Amino acid sequence: QVQLVESGGGLVQAGGSLRLACAASGRIFSFRLNTMAWYRQAPGEQRELAAQITSSSNTNYAASVKGRFTISRDNARGMVYLQMNSLKPEDTAVYYCNSVTPLGSASWGQGTQVTVSS
Repeated sequence: QVQLVESGGGLVQAGGSLRLACAASGRIFSFRLNTMAWYRQAPGEQRELAAQITSSSNTNYAASVKGRFTISRDNARGMVYLQMNSLKPEDTAVYYCNSVTPLGSASWGQGTQVTVSS
């Protein structure tokens, strides 16, 4: 199983940028085969997919973040990133890193708080 640790969250003004990072450890040799994603959960809301990147680096974004967020991965370092630009107050949430193996085994990080002030 892969262990995931997120970093890079914080408080930012509307219109600003943040870069989240997710470090994977454990079964790192198979990291490159996993689909990686960033989910987010706002207070009182369900957790939702923000961005996803497959093992072949195909990406998928929620409509609400498309054009503002960019997901990327560095397989050699076992890292996944989420560059967030033009942040809005509605982007405020806890952001979670997610890893899914080709066999469907999922791992989650502990989450990192992103707060966007208006």
